[in-house]
Amino acid sequence: MKSSKQSRLSVLIGTVIAMIGLGTIYTWSLFNQPLADTYGWSVGAVATTFSIMSFALSFSTLSASSIQKKLGIRGLLILSGVGMGAGLMISSISSSLWMLYIFAGILVGAANGIGYMTTLSNAIQYFPEKKGLISGIAVGAYGTGSLLFKYVLGFFIDSVGVVQAFLYWGAIITLLLIVGAFLIKEAKVAASPQKSSKSIQNDYTLKEMLHTKEAYLLFFVLFTACMSGLYLIGSVANIGVSLAGLDLATAANAVALVAIFNTTGRIVLGTVSDHFDRLKVIAVSLFITAAAALVLSELKLNFALFFICVSSVAFCFGGNITIFPTIVSEFFGLKNQSRNYGIIYQGFGIGGLSVSFVSGFLGGFAPTFNFIALLCVAASVVALLLHVPGMKRAPLFAAHKVQEERR
Repeated sequence: MKSSKQSRLSVLIGTVIAMIGLGTIYTWSLFNQPLADTYGWSVGAVATTFSIMSFALSFSTLSASSIQKKLGIRGLLILSGVGMGAGLMISSISSSLWMLYIFAGILVGAANGIGYMTTLSNAIQYFPEKKGLISGIAVGAYGTGSLLFKYVLGFFIDSVGVVQAFLYWGAIITLLLIVGAFLIKEAKVAASPQKSSKSIQNDYTLKEMLHTKEAYLLFFVLFTACMSGLYLIGSVANIGVSLAGLDLATAANAVALVAIFNTTGRIVLGTVSDHFDRLKVIAVSLFITAAAALVLSELKLNFALFFICVSSVAFCFGGNITIFPTIVSEFFGLKNQSRNYGIIYQGFGIGGLSVSFVSGFLGGFAPTFNFIALLCVAASVVALLLHVPGMKRAPLFAAHKVQEERR
């Protein structure tokens, strides 16, 4: 028993360490201006690197399960650390934008995606009785990495310059992921189907999952949640200047606020989802996001109102992406979790990428937030009506996430 507890603690610590390292990519905005100043590139062109990184991250999760089967969780995490480290170190000598896009964008993003997906899925499988809490801790650590390294990498950029900062960043990430890899153990998935007095769970293959309407509805809900959250995170300072009339220095404080509430939402809503129907938690958070988006677009904003709205959206976004892996495991089983969630998770990359085109088409922050509000209301309704394939929907006002017996 003592050995089992130590093993679980080791997995949890290793997961947190690895996730902190993986989460550092959300500090990319620190490098935009210094790289533009160093090489004479436009800030917008440099910032495109993060869009490429996010899409590569999302797309690479599709291969995470296959790589894990060949290398194991430890081998995959080491590969992820070496890939990210190499990408960042090579970026330090990148003299052209295309090199930056390939090594910092595609290589770092892809290496991050396979590490993120497998580490998260492994943690959920290792603690099946505390899925929401463990998912919250794991994804919360990912958010904490962005908050902590905002200051660490900012110090390196100021003290040794942006080129050397890339080298230090790459070395630190590699070390964190290797240390995390040696603490993590591969989770063993129990045989399926699993039966209890309250539910029956099947392990869906990817092909089987794609034959259910629930998979596409879950994709839509995650797509909407990520579209709203990533739009705010990527432009929060500019939104403060444009919609709230704040000066740039004041609006920039919202970047740290977003990181704090994003991380807090992951832990709080992840824990809450262990006690309430997870999809109802998602539905409420989407409704709050819709309300905040409408306030941002329709009301005259002051300092306090702007920061309340920003904090609310960041909190809900963090919680939503934390709860989703567990929802997918409850809908389609744990055995093929990495592969199945990898497909649903494409809502993250596509949502983040598509909102930039939507914003350009609609012509600004205010109309884009109106569109996001409508989409969030629709996704909230979908979340309320969704249920595990082949099971009756739980009563709308039931407190605990109980599904009725299969028809």
